Amino acid sequence: MEMFDLSLIWALIIGFGVIMYVLMDGFDLGVGILFPFAPDEAGRDVMMNSVAPIWDGNETWLVLGGAGLLAAFPLVYSVFLPALYLGVFLLLAGLIFRGIAFEFRFKSHRNRHWWNRAFCWGSAVAAFAQGVVVGAYIQGFAVEDFVYVGGPLDWLTPFTVLTGLGLMAGYALLGATWLIMKTEGRLQDWAYGLAPKLLIAVLAVFAIISFWTPFVDESVRERWFGHLDLIWIFPVLALACAALLWRAVRQRREGQPFIATLGLFVFTYLGLVVSKWPVIVPPDYTIWDAASAPESQLFLLIGVLFVIPLVLTYTAWTYWVFRGKVREGDGYHH
Repeated sequence: MEMFDLSLIWALIIGFGVIMYVLMDGFDLGVGILFPFAPDEAGRDVMMNSVAPIWDGNETWLVLGGAGLLAAFPLVYSVFLPALYLGVFLLLAGLIFRGIAFEFRFKSHRNRHWWNRAFCWGSAVAAFAQGVVVGAYIQGFAVEDFVYVGGPLDWLTPFTVLTGLGLMAGYALLGATWLIMKTEGRLQDWAYGLAPKLLIAVLAVFAIISFWTPFVDESVRERWFGHLDLIWIFPVLALACAALLWRAVRQRREGQPFIATLGLFVFTYLGLVVSKWPVIVPPDYTIWDAASAPESQLFLLIGVLFVIPLVLTYTAWTYWVFRGKVREGDGYHH
């Protein structure tokens, strides 16, 4: 018997990578979703400059989570990819369009409106696709003998469309609270006005999904309405963060709304993880069923234990260097 449960360690690492990606890339995708509604073109410049130094570093977590998943839980790839080909393609296409728009929008003057659209649509499609993947995970997959046997569009249901729209609203809220923290004047006032409306939208979707999920997945219903009373702490904490966010925006605090929105995401995510644990390929396969050989897991774990502190260090350093307000005329692309 091995001393450490490597599958459990890997599940924690990948879980950490996923939530770091959602929090880090969430707000810059949110800024992209809000892009067309900005007060003016100068406001859009400031919005883009607020995330330009950090957006590509934020996506490191997606690479880390994706590569770790392939190495530690290959079954997840062999089921998720055939089941979600179109969703994953849309996600990557959205991220590519958005990345290109960052570089070209500052250089182009005549066609800037097209790059504005590429930035917005790329962000919106990537956020929607991520939400759909979450919805599909809650729904479960048609798997027989470790092979996906469903159709290419089985993931597309009213439930996954709702989770997609819900994540778009959540990311837009993260984007708005990020802009409250990073901007000033007219743009900040606009973000203050937007945050409560987005919070109401997020809570509405959150409520519908919470009521709907137990009907989509029986095991979740048993877990929430069975004997596990402690599980209710997560939605309660998420709602507490929402209340804190509402109050912070009313009092025109600058940093608190963003922190509260991060909390809202963290507790919702933990609620989802606890609802499904230890199933990694719903409805039946646990992390131990999906795991690769212990030797492979151990070999890769040694590398990852060096990489994660490095990524955390340079992420913290980047945010420290680019701290403070972003003003009109700022930015390294001018």
